[in-house]
Amino acid sequence: MHQPSRRRFLAGAGGGAAALALAACSNAPSSSAPAGSQSGGMKNFGVGTQFKAAEPLTFTIAMLSNPAYPYNANWPFFKYLKQITNVSFNPTVIPFADYNTKIAALVNGGQAPMIIPKVYPGEEDQYVAGGAILPVSDYVHLMPNFQDKVAKWNLAGDLDQRRQSNGKYYLLPSLLQSVWQDYSLATRADILDKLSIPTPGTWTGVQSMMLAMKHAYPHSYPLSDRFNQPTPGGNFLNILSAAYGTAAGWGYQVPSNGAYWDASSSAFVFAGSMPQYKAMVTFVNEMYNQGLIDPESFTQADTIALQKLTSGKSFVISDNAQGVVTDQAALPAGQTMVKLPLPAGPLGKTLAQNASGRINSGGGVMISSKALSSPNFTAMLQFIDWLYYSDAGQLFAKWGVQGVTYTGSVADGTFKLEPDVTWAGLNPAGTKKLNATYGFSNGVFSTYTGSTQLLDSQFPPAELDFQKGMASWGLSPLAPPAPLTTTQQQSATLTGNALMSTVQSQTLQFILGKRPLSQWDQYVSELNSQGASKFVSTYNQAYSTYKQQHG
Repeated sequence: MHQPSRRRFLAGAGGGAAALALAACSNAPSSSAPAGSQSGGMKNFGVGTQFKAAEPLTFTIAMLSNPAYPYNANWPFFKYLKQITNVSFNPTVIPFADYNTKIAALVNGGQAPMIIPKVYPGEEDQYVAGGAILPVSDYVHLMPNFQDKVAKWNLAGDLDQRRQSNGKYYLLPSLLQSVWQDYSLATRADILDKLSIPTPGTWTGVQSMMLAMKHAYPHSYPLSDRFNQPTPGGNFLNILSAAYGTAAGWGYQVPSNGAYWDASSSAFVFAGSMPQYKAMVTFVNEMYNQGLIDPESFTQADTIALQKLTSGKSFVISDNAQGVVTDQAALPAGQTMVKLPLPAGPLGKTLAQNASGRINSGGGVMISSKALSSPNFTAMLQFIDWLYYSDAGQLFAKWGVQGVTYTGSVADGTFKLEPDVTWAGLNPAGTKKLNATYGFSNGVFSTYTGSTQLLDSQFPPAELDFQKGMASWGLSPLAPPAPLTTTQQQSATLTGNALMSTVQSQTLQFILGKRPLSQWDQYVSELNSQGASKFVSTYNQAYSTYKQQHG
């Protein structure tokens, strides 16, 4: 089926989005805010307005401390933020490794700060029934920049995927103008040149590339992969399954833990038993039997995979834009890495929106229900709206202050980091890290979000070429909302987790030849005996109920 390109998709906002745009461009009257919640807010806050609180305000916030740039209360980010917005933070600082566990303890214990960033879509579901987090969809009329981007970028359907059975959503997600594909495979460019191998654009081309490598280096495994913890074959099986029209690896749980939307039948089906899933597994098993894939490729730690790459034992590895830069730095002199174009498969050049969705690329923000009783509630929403969703706020959070951390303009393509400032391969000779030294490009406030123009400003020429190549790819249909009730969710979680364990383990058994593909039908029967059919039926019932109640 022909799919519209990403550019055409963005240009085709429907009537509902156009109506939302009209609503977003007009400032919601302050009387629409909860009574007594307007202290410190702006009376005429709208799209493009610089937010500045009417009085000094301090908001509690969960602050993830990343080991790559540990939290520093003296970051210039905080100083400049207060100058611009009149807002300071009282942070609850949480180490990276403990973040999800600590957030759960704080929320469930009624001690959560008002602003809870770095929450990924789906992680909010566990808190809805307890009432500890705010149904933010009831209050986005106070957030004009958020509404404006949802309307202009035709994101209403994406947001619908986050709605609960009551029709509300509880997470303010990161918003991307277009679907952004970061992860692909990377390979040794010098090996391609030495062996005169053309850059592959399809999965069969990748197979041919690795066959040529195997022929030249018979004792090697061309692919020895990483990103396996906690999901075996996380990226590799994700991008491959999307090319086949199913879900595996990282994409298996997005959005419904194996319940995959089949647009051709307008129903959810079980991903792990789809004919497309079998075709994918068969293809990987073929490559494995040809000696192209390291037997440890789906289980080894990232450090081991990188050691094999840098020692010349392998040549191909899962990668992303930033990873290629760090991998290059780890290689001996004379060896070079290149990120391959995303390989196309049986679906052609079609991206899976559920896995690469425009609201799944970065952590979102939850708001504690306690915030609703604050006299500064409106001001807090205006502040969040400016920092996370306005063009000016996103530019500030990502790149900092003009003349201090960068020069030029993103809008006209003259943007550059200051010579002594470095970030993710930009200005590698710089001595001051944009995140560790200054606090900008911090995942708490700046994710892969915003306009395509802003996103492109961070990329070196090679990544820009990759992204230009992706611009013509089509998009798979979005799954419709199918929110489960609390009872359904509890049952689906137990069944879904057990099924996922079976799918993951048996997928590896088939790939590695430890279980013959002739037993595929028996495997499908095993899934059904574990409740796969009932599991999928739950999502189809939820889809039908939501459609009847909310349209």
